[in-house]
Amino acid sequence: MPPTAAPAIVSPEVPPEQVARFDRFLSALGNAAELPAGTTSKDSFSDLIRGFVEVDRIERGRVSCSFSVKPPIVNPYKGLHGGVVASLAERVSTACARTVVPEDRELFLGELSTSYLSAAPLDAEVVVVASLVRSGRNITVVCVEFRLKQTGKLAYTAHATFFNLPGSKL
Repeated sequence: MPPTAAPAIVSPEVPPEQVARFDRFLSALGNAAELPAGTTSKDSFSDLIRGFVEVDRIERGRVSCSFSVKPPIVNPYKGLHGGVVASLAERVSTACARTVVPEDRELFLGELSTSYLSAAPLDAEVVVVASLVRSGRNITVVCVEFRLKQTGKLAYTAHATFFNLPGSKL
């Protein structure tokens, strides 16, 4: 049973018909639906994402992987869900940064910016390539590109900035 939310506070300037239209929009997206069993456990989203992605190549300063856009990871418009794009960008950029930052240094993701240029449709094959832009003593920057395998069209890009923290010495 989903938790009960408090009623929303609606500004008096917003017409009631606009509030009703917004409520219908959220309901059509499944906002009121119960989450399936197993999706509320710790890190279940990671398990979901990991189930779709195949690592193609890992080398110093570069990581590439691929996946097929399947129903569990699409939005209501049958395109790759933006949350999946951001999640993969974070994970692949972290893996790329780890190829150059020593294990004794912790990585802290300071910024992740994602550009959604074009939708990756249902059943499309997507190739994700993370490339090192710069790595220094205190900072590492990685660029991630998501391209449609069939056409090579750039669908999404991301830039991740990591702070390289010294490991604790207890």
